Amino acid sequence: MRKKIDCHTETIESVELIRTSTSWNGTSLPDYPQGKPELVAVKYIIPPGQKLGWHHHIAMNHGVLIQGELTVVGLDGQTKVFREGDVIVEMVEDIHHGENQGATTVILYMFYLAQENMPLSVQHPEIPIK
Repeated sequence: MRKKIDCHTETIESVELIRTSTSWNGTSLPDYPQGKPELVAVKYIIPPGQKLGWHHHIAMNHGVLIQGELTVVGLDGQTKVFREGDVIVEMVEDIHHGENQGATTVILYMFYLAQENMPLSVQHPEIPIK
């Protein structure tokens, strides 16, 4: 939804990028964790040809792809390609990995709703990446 905010002589716009209760693969997001929240923002820079290892998230998170294309692959084989400007709502508890199959470095900003000492991701090095 696009909103205009009057600011004396110039108009400021706010554009809602996404409003959802599901991750990119359609899975419902979990309830908020109990306890004191810790908000975490992370900038990821992924060079061409690089793959993140298999992992899953405990904390809900979402972000915006600023540059490049990111392919996210679920352990079940489901795949989605995100492009510059796309919003990514990550899966929670489902194992997946991301990879930069393009020729441009990926720049991705992710925002996590975590708790103190909660890992942002849990790695699964026992699962080989092809």
